[in-house]
Amino acid sequence: MTQTKRTFLILLIFLATFSMYPATTVTAIGYCDPDGEQSSGAIYRICMPAPGSWNGSLIIYAHGYVPFYEPIQIPDGDLTLPDGTYIPEMLNQLGFAFAVTSYSTNGLAVRAAVDDIRELAEIYASKYGEPNQVYLIGGSEGGLITTLAVEKYPDLFEGGLAGCGPIGDFKLQINFIQDFRVVFNYFFPGVIPGSAVDIPEEVMLGWEDTYKDAVASAIASNKSKTDQLFRVTLAATDWGSQESKLETTMWLIGYNIFATNDAEEKLGGQPFDNRWRLYLGSWNDFRLNRKVKRFQADSAAINELNAYYQTSGKLSSELVTMHTTGDPLIPYWHTALYLGKVTSKGSLAHYIHIPIFRYGHCNFKAYEMLVGLAVLYWKVNGQILPGIEDVITNQQELSTYKQMLEDVGIDQP
Repeated sequence: MTQTKRTFLILLIFLATFSMYPATTVTAIGYCDPDGEQSSGAIYRICMPAPGSWNGSLIIYAHGYVPFYEPIQIPDGDLTLPDGTYIPEMLNQLGFAFAVTSYSTNGLAVRAAVDDIRELAEIYASKYGEPNQVYLIGGSEGGLITTLAVEKYPDLFEGGLAGCGPIGDFKLQINFIQDFRVVFNYFFPGVIPGSAVDIPEEVMLGWEDTYKDAVASAIASNKSKTDQLFRVTLAATDWGSQESKLETTMWLIGYNIFATNDAEEKLGGQPFDNRWRLYLGSWNDFRLNRKVKRFQADSAAINELNAYYQTSGKLSSELVTMHTTGDPLIPYWHTALYLGKVTSKGSLAHYIHIPIFRYGHCNFKAYEMLVGLAVLYWKVNGQILPGIEDVITNQQELSTYKQMLEDVGIDQP
């Protein structure tokens, strides 16, 4: 047998043997193991930096809201920032191990997610050994999950980075979304069947083909009513533009339609209560408050919210939060409410907030997320996060990154 044939035969045997095992996703800066399954039925994924570049720390990612009707799987879209940056690759490039769980349920997943994340940390340790440090990062619903987990498990997490989460008061977040729906129904009656707390199946099934367009037409057809809707609800817009009013409406009405029934099932009752709410900002507030639909919350739902969905502000580990000031879905006032909790618990030394002056929900750029991570790393270790200049290659973004760190008192070399 010639040397060429022998080499070719060895190659065929190697490829045949390799195909017997699950594929591992490999990139120039790291690799991801095949997805695994947790005891709860959640799916998990672990991505490691390139060999020899692991810094000894693990970052667990708490993803955002996934509609209840979606299959249980890793939400890859949630792992990509608005500017196209793929979060696992970015963190692997910095030397961090990365892990994410699908959670064992979709829809309102907060309670289950905290347990799934804790178990994921144990799974990682069993496969790769105990990391030196474990950080938790999450946005939107994942921002609330991050905050709750950091508060609850300070011995597990050195700290967390929570973006645009409803961390100030989850009950008020529910009220905010439902208030928008009841006020929308007042100004545009009959556009959407059902009520703020009772979503017919036909509305969910027909949202894309029928009701989404109906809502958009209503918003566009009467500027006066639309303007009053936003004055009453104080929902965020991009400097008052009509386009952003439509975008905000779609965020809030969409969540009302697809999250309400699932939330009521998970909470064991209806959590929205506006019996005594005074709505202000319309041309005729007396008529508005007399005609707007009123609802009473179920005590079981409120008890469940208070037990599992409300942050305490009591911190023993480090927490950094970020929030766009013009968030259309989760208002910026959550930041002030959480700051009040942290202050009242004497935990202010463990907390830093970074405002992002922009319209949009979780509308962060990659370098801004890295600012939050660098602040968290500095609070935990008292050191500058290494490797940033290998990740942020745009010099203008790098300059802004350094300026933002200086704004919170961290001087860069």
